[in-house]
Amino acid sequence: MLQIDLWKRLCIWGVVALGLLLAVPNGFYPRVEAHNDAVTAVEAGTDPSEVAADLSLWPSWMPSGLVNLGLDLRGGAHLLAEVKVAEVYQSRLEGMWPEVRDLLRDERDSVGTIRLQPTKGEELVVRLNERPGQVTEAATLVRGLARPVTSLTGAGASDIEVTTRGDSIVVRLSEAEKRATDERTVRQALEIIRRRIDEVGTREPTIQRQGSDRILIQVPGIGSAAELKAIIGTTAQLTFQPVVSRTSNKDERAGAGNEVLPSLDDEGVYYILETAPVVTGEELVDAQPDFDQNGRPAVSFRFNPTGARSFGDYTAENIGNPFAIVLDDEVISAPVIQSHIPGGSGIITGNFSVEESTNLAVLLRAGALPAGLEFLEERTVGPELGADSIEAGELACIVAFVLVLAYMFLSYGIFGIFANIALVINVGLIFGLLSLIGATLTLPGIAGIVLTIGMAVDANVLVFERIREEMKTAKGPARAIELGYEKALSAITDANITTFITALILFAMGSGPVRGFAITLGLGILTSVFTAIFVTRLIVVMWFERKRPKSVLQGRALRLVPQETNWDFFRRWKLSLGLSAVLIVIAAGSFGVQGLNYGIDFKGGTTIRTQSEQSVDIGQYRDAITPLELGDVSITEVFDPTFADDENVAMIRIQAQEGQEAVTPEVIVQVEEALQDAVPDIEFTSVESVGPKVSGELITTAAIAVVLAIGAVLIYIWLRFEWQFAVGAVAALVHDVVLTIGVFSELQIQFDLAIIAALLTIVGYSLNDTVVVFDRVRENLRKYKKLQLSEVLNLSINETLSRTMMTSVTTLLALLALYVLGGDVIRGFVFAMIWGVIVGTYSSIFVASTILLWLGVKRDWSKPDANTGNQFANVDA
Repeated sequence: MLQIDLWKRLCIWGVVALGLLLAVPNGFYPRVEAHNDAVTAVEAGTDPSEVAADLSLWPSWMPSGLVNLGLDLRGGAHLLAEVKVAEVYQSRLEGMWPEVRDLLRDERDSVGTIRLQPTKGEELVVRLNERPGQVTEAATLVRGLARPVTSLTGAGASDIEVTTRGDSIVVRLSEAEKRATDERTVRQALEIIRRRIDEVGTREPTIQRQGSDRILIQVPGIGSAAELKAIIGTTAQLTFQPVVSRTSNKDERAGAGNEVLPSLDDEGVYYILETAPVVTGEELVDAQPDFDQNGRPAVSFRFNPTGARSFGDYTAENIGNPFAIVLDDEVISAPVIQSHIPGGSGIITGNFSVEESTNLAVLLRAGALPAGLEFLEERTVGPELGADSIEAGELACIVAFVLVLAYMFLSYGIFGIFANIALVINVGLIFGLLSLIGATLTLPGIAGIVLTIGMAVDANVLVFERIREEMKTAKGPARAIELGYEKALSAITDANITTFITALILFAMGSGPVRGFAITLGLGILTSVFTAIFVTRLIVVMWFERKRPKSVLQGRALRLVPQETNWDFFRRWKLSLGLSAVLIVIAAGSFGVQGLNYGIDFKGGTTIRTQSEQSVDIGQYRDAITPLELGDVSITEVFDPTFADDENVAMIRIQAQEGQEAVTPEVIVQVEEALQDAVPDIEFTSVESVGPKVSGELITTAAIAVVLAIGAVLIYIWLRFEWQFAVGAVAALVHDVVLTIGVFSELQIQFDLAIIAALLTIVGYSLNDTVVVFDRVRENLRKYKKLQLSEVLNLSINETLSRTMMTSVTTLLALLALYVLGGDVIRGFVFAMIWGVIVGTYSSIFVASTILLWLGVKRDWSKPDANTGNQFANVDA
């Protein structure tokens, strides 16, 4: 009977209530955000009375978690930085020189005098001048300086390797120590970047490690990527180094173990310093803006005990000698040591302004970056563009929502209303989960929600169509409803698991907006299954208990296909497969002849988005940029008829110049200045730069992601069905992916990273359709044991045709709303999805099923009929 226990009902409504409660703060975003900022300020030590007004904007007992808005919705800057970990190896070895020197000097009677040899590799070379025959003994002494590697992976290993080369000792870092150094360096850089950005007081920055040696930095609300680089890019490497001599010749030979650095204040003055520092900024525990004895701005500092001891010992032993205070390879001061300086504190003087001394103190407190950073990717999104994106996304969601709700009501009546209630709950649960995990919502993430709106009804459609079928044979509506949910469960599970697999691969392989799309898509799948299997069913049961209808789902106002169909989908199989073959040949030919119009994600370079009051004159823009001799510069006008504010928008794409890794900030500034001169009111709403290293990796990663998705699907369907089903499904996937790439090649629509997300989603959607058909084929093979495979396939496609069309139309309604109203930023992505839905629906009916018919299916559960020898030969009869 159609019953649900009370405790199950309470659990279902409890989960719904909790999810919606977590989502509620997003409906009052400005108030909750102000409240959260006030709470953070109080935790940082602000007097609660100063922020009492903001604290009162939201009840403290209510959840206050918000979905973070990504850069494309709020505006801000994005950087992908690579830590130059190899730089640390040489500095580590150089820092060992004083220790090696002192050790071998103490053994001068046995090894003689030594000299440090210049080298360009990651090694320390020490030559024995007088007694080269003792090099083995000297190497043994140096090996005694080795220490255990301080990492789990390097347990038991030493940090250095000491070998001999002729009359020299060669010291290198061991591989275990290099790995441990890499880990420490990236962790330290990550923490220092976080401190520096926190010092600025920005809201909701994203600072996370990506891969082994990269750091992703996203800061909403900041003016530009250049401004963000100014905050984190300054290394602030402070060292105290012994002075060898002073010179006016910057090319003077420094000698092994020494270096020549310029003076910050005195132009033309250079210092020859010992490379190995006495103390470094890493041993600083505090730095504050201060004033010297003459009232000039300065910075006071204090070392930790280790640094204080080293600093005190050095000053005690070198009274009367100068030493240099070096900041970022410039000597800011070189005082003479007048007396022993105990306690580890002092003051840095220089030609500072008050602002400069304050900034220097901030950088020193945050610590020195252990290695340089190479910025592989830069993006700047203006706040105006972010506001437009929010407006476009909201409008697209609302329109898509209304279209789907109306369509479901017209198709299923009261049951459509039940599905609509579940759909509203579904979207609420998505936002509740996003708030709970503190996820960042991007514009592709909104696309994921809109796609979820279109696909969320699929599980309900599967159930409702199955209930309609069961009403023909079941004894009463209660039994029909029960069987509908029971028999649709297998198709719902298989269809959503295959789509979820693609979402997981997107999350694992993607980054930034692609990962945001994967999160919303994955969460949407989970909430869709929950609302369809539990929430809608509970609502139907509660309604049935009150109304006790004689029948359900017997008529509907809107029908896409006739109630009963008996079409022979294989009668013209040669025509359908021939059409697919022709389209694939055209796609391959187009790809071979003109290729894809790769965006900067894959080619590298810079894209500048502009907006102005006057109409875009591409010729005028090109004339302004041509004198800069930047080579091939693409200028296109972007017109969005939906929003008048989006008129007069242009996209300028600049490729990296020959011999350079990326378009330099100086070039970007030159382009902006040239355009500003030509069009005084022009505004630069976003700037994106991607280096060739990243773009090359993205191509590889994208290809791997698509292959992994197809491979994972092949394995899953093989396990759930049989290998013939898996081959048919994968053939349909390859068909859809090739045709989608072909359309982008033929129309020369920009192909960027978001399109890869669309391709993988198409893979999931196409599978969704194919698996539903195959699930019915499997059921009918058991049910009709004597029918030929072609008849079973035709029957199964006809039985699921109504569901296939319903799901395709609801998804297309949502995507069309997003395409028309979502703005130009994601229009290529949505176009790929629309095309994918069309070809995916086609391939699940014609391509996958025809491949399965060719391969045949082993029917172990029944004896083969005498007439099933050559199943495919009778199809076209």
